[in-house]
Amino acid sequence: MLRLATALTLLTTLVSGAAWAGPPSPGDDRSAPGARGTNILVVGIDSRTGLSKAEKDRLHVGGAGCNCTDVMMLVHLSQDARRASIVSIPRDSYVEYADGSGVLGKINGAYARGRGPLTVKTVEKATGLRVDHYLETGFTGFEQAVNGLGGAALCTDKHLKDENSGLDLTPGMHHADGNGALRYVRARHIERPGDLGRVRRQQRAVSDLLTRLTVEGALADPLAAAATARTLLLSVRTGTGTDLADLVRLGTAFGRLGPERTEFATVPIKTFDHRVPGVGSTLLWHAERSRALWEALAADRPITGDRRIQPVPESPAPTNPAGIKVRVDEPAVAAALLAGGFLVTDTSATAPQARPAGPPLIRYAPGREGDAATLAAALPGARRQVVPGHDAYLDVAVGARTVTVKQVTYDRNVAEGAPVTADRLGCLAAP
Repeated sequence: MLRLATALTLLTTLVSGAAWAGPPSPGDDRSAPGARGTNILVVGIDSRTGLSKAEKDRLHVGGAGCNCTDVMMLVHLSQDARRASIVSIPRDSYVEYADGSGVLGKINGAYARGRGPLTVKTVEKATGLRVDHYLETGFTGFEQAVNGLGGAALCTDKHLKDENSGLDLTPGMHHADGNGALRYVRARHIERPGDLGRVRRQQRAVSDLLTRLTVEGALADPLAAAATARTLLLSVRTGTGTDLADLVRLGTAFGRLGPERTEFATVPIKTFDHRVPGVGSTLLWHAERSRALWEALAADRPITGDRRIQPVPESPAPTNPAGIKVRVDEPAVAAALLAGGFLVTDTSATAPQARPAGPPLIRYAPGREGDAATLAAALPGARRQVVPGHDAYLDVAVGARTVTVKQVTYDRNVAEGAPVTADRLGCLAAP
């Protein structure tokens, strides 16, 4: 049971924050499971209502809220309860509201127009899926839930700092309380800024927490699980069609799932900065890929490995070559990398007359592992070396071995939101 209370609570709490504003309206009974599995919508509302200045300062959530959903996660539990798929829906997704007005806007704005009920109906309209359960939480709800679960494990292979959220996380493994975890999942102004990178960190935090709770046996005892659910329900609100018995039933099913049977994904995006007068910058879903995603969930199929949802390029790049500055000491290799989209400086004039034995060597500064991996994908067989104090360039020293330069493909959806099982969503992976 705790799994649902955890998976959903954490999912809801990872929703970057919300002052919870209420469940679907009375009579909107969505407790009956769907014909093909069960869908749970978890949201968090960006609102500072009721928070004192001291609380805002402590949680690092100054400024005005929008009274809108900050993050959404749609959780699908398969009909046989042997698989869970957790799909993040970016808050700036451009959709039509399900209030009969014909108005289009950011999906997070549905809450301000019609609270929980319209949020549910808008997600149903956009995805074609029925929502069976609805959960919602807030900034303090997130903090309390994480504290109640014994904290969260956070880890990173690079220094993550974001003044807006208050995050300052050094490389390595950390045990964080609710406040620290909130800063981690809210950070948007670090490497790979914006919602997709933040959403992937949220997914990673959920995955790591669920794994820890499973290992600790927190999901094994139904009585203990029910007690945990009651504790979590102090900070997480449910829709009118969802009660403790539902949480116990769903949580028991979640508790039997291993990491290899829990999938995470983000809705595939086609346009990342679609400008709409009066609305601002929005996200347009990739029509074919997102349709394939919703169809897979409707048919109760796995979403990982489905190439209709996320076609994997022959040579995928974890970062965009267009933003990588490279110095290369061999003209032909420099020209080929330049043609492949890298920002290349030819340093062959100062290259050694005698090439060292072996393949090319890539030297780079700490924290540039993603860019180094992209460059290595373009130079198959290249060695990599971290050099403390290195500048903003990646240096390629071409060796005596013949070099083949491959074209790499950067797809932001693949790099930051492709469907992946929890056992492959390592916390040390690039954010």
